[in-house]
Amino acid sequence: MSAVRPSRRGVLTSAAVVGAAGIGAGVSAVASRPAAAGSPTASRTVPFHGTRQAGVTTPAQDSLVFAALDVTTKRAGDLADVLQRWSAAAATMTTGVPVGGPGGLGGAGDEPPQDTGEAHELPAANLTVTLGYGPSLFDERFGLADRRPAALEELPALPGEQLDPTKVGGDLCLQACADDPQVAFHAVRNLVRIGRGTVRVRWMQLGFGRTSTTSTTQSTPRNLMGFKDGTANLRAEDTADLEKFVWVGGQGAPAADQDWMRGGTYLVARRIRMLIESWDRASLGEQERVIGRAKESGAPLSGTQEFDALDLDKTVHGKPAIDVAAHVRLAAPDTNGGVKMLRRGYSYTDGLDVATGQLDAGLFFIVFGNDPHQQFVPVQRRLGTHDALTEYLKHTGSGIFACPPGVQRDGAWGEGLFI
Repeated sequence: MSAVRPSRRGVLTSAAVVGAAGIGAGVSAVASRPAAAGSPTASRTVPFHGTRQAGVTTPAQDSLVFAALDVTTKRAGDLADVLQRWSAAAATMTTGVPVGGPGGLGGAGDEPPQDTGEAHELPAANLTVTLGYGPSLFDERFGLADRRPAALEELPALPGEQLDPTKVGGDLCLQACADDPQVAFHAVRNLVRIGRGTVRVRWMQLGFGRTSTTSTTQSTPRNLMGFKDGTANLRAEDTADLEKFVWVGGQGAPAADQDWMRGGTYLVARRIRMLIESWDRASLGEQERVIGRAKESGAPLSGTQEFDALDLDKTVHGKPAIDVAAHVRLAAPDTNGGVKMLRRGYSYTDGLDVATGQLDAGLFFIVFGNDPHQQFVPVQRRLGTHDALTEYLKHTGSGIFACPPGVQRDGAWGEGLFI
């Protein structure tokens, strides 16, 4: 079966709604105060069009809505059409304008408006929308098997994970980030609505509070364990490392085996529940030993300041200053063959686990790299086997997706596959 390549003519200017759809049962919103309309950050916009997709090296925003979706049609043309409509809608929403343009909330009284309206009069709040393709999209349905990149394989079973099958996989993913949770939710809600009849939500995660720093302009945030998170993360300004470790086909990186992925990247998402109650009973000394950093300052236990380099050889009273099972030691590039990745995670809470009466909260971990099976997988195997932090974590959700390069102003998602 060969893939259908419908014309783009007349489609990119249309973000017509194909029906109303719910976002999925069981998704709980996180209460958060949105940025004030007059604040410096609230009115900022991040361009949708460009060489690379926004939402990767973009300075991490405060809120996340991540959705994994299944394609319900077997017609390649229908999927290509949705991707084109999504491109037009996302480009519009990232400017702070409703789907369908300034009149998107109006129209005929006997038809639904083109935009759902909950973000009307809210600023763009640095909204970004990032698209990814899952391995399952490249099955026999759409004739795409010969276009699947070699690196886009399902993740293998990893040590210690307890995955919930309802929070795994997906043909597509949408990552919406913004400094206002309602703006991020609005973006995904409207894209799902546009795709009704062609796609449906498989699983979803809302995130509040970034747990990584993706720019030197940002301070290091704290995760729900109370520790600074992402001190040693790659940043947008680390251009040489991004070329080598994040962008497909970049300088110093493996060659791209699919032309349509050149300049793109791979996204791995992991829903990591933190066993908060157990962690809160651990002594400060135990918490710092497990992490390998001081809780208050964020400094490595081999130094005094947050950004001091890890000294993995330093000893105190004959013992390693940074424990042999400490998280920062086992995750460090120096102990993983120099491998680096770009982390972009968020805290989450989904209320209580009714079976145990304990909090269902933790980290929604997102990482970008140009070869996840040579980057994420071996590092996670090492962590899952030896990391002292594993005692306090439970991996419950997972997905891997290929994020193509950016969309040019006259283009659309789906180019290289259907167009």
